[in-house]
Amino acid sequence: MGFLERLFGLREAGTTPSREFVAGATTFATMSYIVFVQPAVLGAAGMPQGSVMVATCIASAVGTLLMALLANYPVALAPAMGHNFFFAYTVVLAMGIPWQVALGAVFISGTLFVLLSTVGLREKIIEAVPASLKHAIACGIGLLIALIGLEWAGIVVSKPGTFIGLGTLSATPTVVAITGFMVTAILMALRFRCAILVGIGVSAIVGLSTGVVSYAGIVSPPPSLAPTLLRLDIMGALGQGLLTVIFVFFLLDLFDTVGTLIGVAEEGGFMKDGRLPRAREALLADAIGTVTGSLLGTSTVTSYIESASGIGAGGRTGLTSVVVAALFLLALFFSPLVEMIGSGYHEGNTVLYPVIAPALVVVGSLMLRGIRLIDWDEPTESIPAFITLITIPVTFSITDGLGFGFITYTTLKLFTGRLREGSLLVHIISVLFVVRYLFFME
Repeated sequence: MGFLERLFGLREAGTTPSREFVAGATTFATMSYIVFVQPAVLGAAGMPQGSVMVATCIASAVGTLLMALLANYPVALAPAMGHNFFFAYTVVLAMGIPWQVALGAVFISGTLFVLLSTVGLREKIIEAVPASLKHAIACGIGLLIALIGLEWAGIVVSKPGTFIGLGTLSATPTVVAITGFMVTAILMALRFRCAILVGIGVSAIVGLSTGVVSYAGIVSPPPSLAPTLLRLDIMGALGQGLLTVIFVFFLLDLFDTVGTLIGVAEEGGFMKDGRLPRAREALLADAIGTVTGSLLGTSTVTSYIESASGIGAGGRTGLTSVVVAALFLLALFFSPLVEMIGSGYHEGNTVLYPVIAPALVVVGSLMLRGIRLIDWDEPTESIPAFITLITIPVTFSITDGLGFGFITYTTLKLFTGRLREGSLLVHIISVLFVVRYLFFME
């Protein structure tokens, strides 16, 4: 108790070791779905799922432990939902960029964050982007994640003429996904903190009983990290004209981290006179987590809003984060379970992921909370926001959603004589996107 008290200031924070341990277990339970989801998402981009699972667990543990030791906050880190889909579906699958090069882009964006975190520029960049576009970006990513979840469930399928349409709801994998979704949704409505994790478990059990999922075991030594360890291609990222991709990685992490930290800090009462003490240390932990993840073989690591569940359970110091980090390392020994849950079900020419799909739909719905914060009565704010959030899912591109939104924002402000309402940085970005679409698109 004496060592923990000195290290984390438990008495001053009004907490105890037992309370912090319970809080850590609660946070891990609410965010552990990423251990199952991340290998499936990056696996769709051709990355070895076993190595991605190991990289995810280790990078999450490192980032979370740094948050504990540098900032002493009960905030956990892991690969970000939304960022992983941008990595896999936009950069690798849509743009045809090798995943090694994409990891190089993540490394560069993370390194920029490390540099900016030491001089306090991240907060200033956040302030430059209009609030309407910030909220729209999160909502658009939520719609994209939900759309992919519906596709992985077999609920939304390709259709001639309309491009997409309703699938066969009576198909066995689709029934598995719908069952998992309904269980998750009901538990969420009942305010059950582990709803997503339990929903994944129910989907897996139903999948096993119907033959959609094949039993592969529960516990084993961790898979090899070698297939992804230090396989990033930094020079390739610099040489393939990926400036826009690096910028989007940078922008997404910027918004996610600061937004999450503010939300969690408000929940825990850590804000002092509108400011977050040790914010620079917290941002540095987040940035190092991203760099570590890219070196190991996973996408952008960031602070998780699910940390609020642990704070609700009494977590007040970095000891909560230490517990979460330890549990991520323990999860390394459950790779057969992860492989079983994240395995794809082949149906014709498509691959479905009925166990993971319900979690994506629910997470997508959670990311739309910010839509109410958009000023829908002001066209110069609401129209760019709408263009952003609708373009992201229908083009399967977060980059294009940002580009269309920024261009629309600057255009409307220009022709209404209100250009000064937007920052110079936003207008410069808009011009760069125009140049990209005019001269650098195939």
